[in-house]
Amino acid sequence: MSAHISNIRPDPDQVLVDIANYVHDYVINSDEAYDTARNCLMDTLGCGFEALDYPACTKLLGPVVDGTVVPNGAKVPGTPYQLDPILAAFNIGAMIRWLDFNDTWLAAEWGHPSDNLGGILATADWLSRTRMAQGKTPLTIKDVLTAMIKAHEIQGVLALENSFNRVGLDHVVLVKIASAAVVAGMLGATKSQIIDAVSNAWVDGQALRTYRHSPNTGSRKSWAAGDATSRAVRLALMVMKGEMGYPSALTAKTWGFYDVLFKGNAFKFQRPYGSYVMEQVLFKISFPAEFHAQTAVECAIQLNAQVGSKLQTPEQIGEIDKIVITTHESAIRIIDKTGPLNNPADRDHCIQYMAAIGLLKGSLTAADYEDGVAADPRVDALRDKMICVEKAEYTKDYLDPEKRSIANAIQVFFKDGSHSDNVAVEYPIGHRRRRGEGIPELVKKFKVNLARRFSASQQAAILDLCSDQKKLEAMPVNEFVDLMVV
Repeated sequence: MSAHISNIRPDPDQVLVDIANYVHDYVINSDEAYDTARNCLMDTLGCGFEALDYPACTKLLGPVVDGTVVPNGAKVPGTPYQLDPILAAFNIGAMIRWLDFNDTWLAAEWGHPSDNLGGILATADWLSRTRMAQGKTPLTIKDVLTAMIKAHEIQGVLALENSFNRVGLDHVVLVKIASAAVVAGMLGATKSQIIDAVSNAWVDGQALRTYRHSPNTGSRKSWAAGDATSRAVRLALMVMKGEMGYPSALTAKTWGFYDVLFKGNAFKFQRPYGSYVMEQVLFKISFPAEFHAQTAVECAIQLNAQVGSKLQTPEQIGEIDKIVITTHESAIRIIDKTGPLNNPADRDHCIQYMAAIGLLKGSLTAADYEDGVAADPRVDALRDKMICVEKAEYTKDYLDPEKRSIANAIQVFFKDGSHSDNVAVEYPIGHRRRRGEGIPELVKKFKVNLARRFSASQQAAILDLCSDQKKLEAMPVNEFVDLMVV
């Protein structure tokens, strides 16, 4: 009796081929993309430097065995560590994601494309130091920026029409895919090898989103992207040693990603790969807050000036009838929370908590998610007054590729019949439409974060370099990283 299963190895899935062609062949010609990538590099590293103030983060960093130093290994900026590129990628990735303050991409799937910098910078630094030791030319920061643009694009284009959160998977799957592709390219992979690396990334069992949601919200969400970009480096290195790939990793009947983890659906694509995502990416400039709430925090801070004096005591808060947060569908699905919030990871994914802090203090910082601030009884008293309602127009504009707004509005209603203005903000300060306003603030944020780790002379040298596009692009990667060693 003949077998019903064909053992003829198929051609690679087109999704894999398209990614490999893009990484291997596409030339980035967008000045805007490179300029944005430079600002993204500054901001992403700065987020990591701020995270180094938090023991919950730093306890996970460094070598697995204390005292290990890898000759010609990748250095971890802001620390004394020099590690193999796989572990360095985890360290850098965990730092930059820890406080939920690096860039964001919002579409059918959301995520933080600069998470890929963990694998990109670790690989580039290790390669550069190894090449220098061999008397060869190191990589430059332009190589890093190019890899960042391409990783942003792969992650972001896959996210435009494909929702992984709706099948329970975390968005860091896209970090693993994008990092595997660009790191393989940095290692000198052929197109076939890039396909093999990306196929292995799809074959991996993917992270569940449960650590981002009640009742399991926890700190893994702060190191999950570091884990993903680190795993990508591992897979790329294995392929460069001759490890095989899996050509129908997505489409294989019964056993492929589509059937096992994507409800049998194939990916949809809105646009080809280019430099769109880096040009459009959202920066978290003012607040370390889940991005669907960024404009809500702006609204709350504006309202603090108007009604903050009426919210300072439990008795005053008792005079509030309700606080209406008008928002978009994704925010309601992801960060509309009632009930106890158990830890900082829980609080920075609760739109009511973030709005309450903004209303009370007229500001929001990473420290506001810690237990001491959360213990203020006024915070939960304000949360109890809040209701979230979806506005169809906000949801529509959120998904519109020409707008990509992230709109929120807040209005406070009092029992005596009075009310505040309905303060609405459509585009956050980190949006492409507010670049002129946002980039000076991004630079200020970077200066503050540099001051957390480095001497005045180091701060000046780093800032001077990062402010000069041509000078930065020409800098060898190892020399750039050496500026940030402590």
